[in-house]
Amino acid sequence: MNLGLNSIRGACTAQATMASPLGAILLARSERGLTGVWFVEGQKDYPTELDAPQQPGDPLLRAAADQLTAYFAGRGTRFDLPLDLRGTEFQRKVWQALLRIGAGQTRSYGDIARQVGSPQAVRAVGAAVGRNPVSVIVPCHRVIGSSGALTGYAGGMERKRALLVLEGVAV
Repeated sequence: MNLGLNSIRGACTAQATMASPLGAILLARSERGLTGVWFVEGQKDYPTELDAPQQPGDPLLRAAADQLTAYFAGRGTRFDLPLDLRGTEFQRKVWQALLRIGAGQTRSYGDIARQVGSPQAVRAVGAAVGRNPVSVIVPCHRVIGSSGALTGYAGGMERKRALLVLEGVAV
């Protein structure tokens, strides 16, 4: 369990599970915003238990589920949800950089390292990308190797490939 997951666990006020073409997704929120979006099966750093009630009717969780459903159906590429991203200052900088990668675009880990002002921190960027707690919405699937090759994804490489194909990226 990492520090971010421990922080999320303690801050969660509600959770819900939704179906997607890539498998069930767990959504979690705090009082400030969406704190987690994880694939239930095969997700690295999946929270085995959250201290929050199941509330599928929660307005924020319902909005997240609706926007994700539209995304998977090819009807939406932008998410308009308050986020409560919990991690180190460096991780949050990386996750904010990910939010600036538009649908159908990709960036390398080196690109992100330069964008956050730490051009030598490519591995640290990779670690931060891998710890992103808000899959799909904070688009860590859009980060690829400097050669253009697909690299790791906490939700699994097949999901990464499927998300990029959905967005029109040739992989």
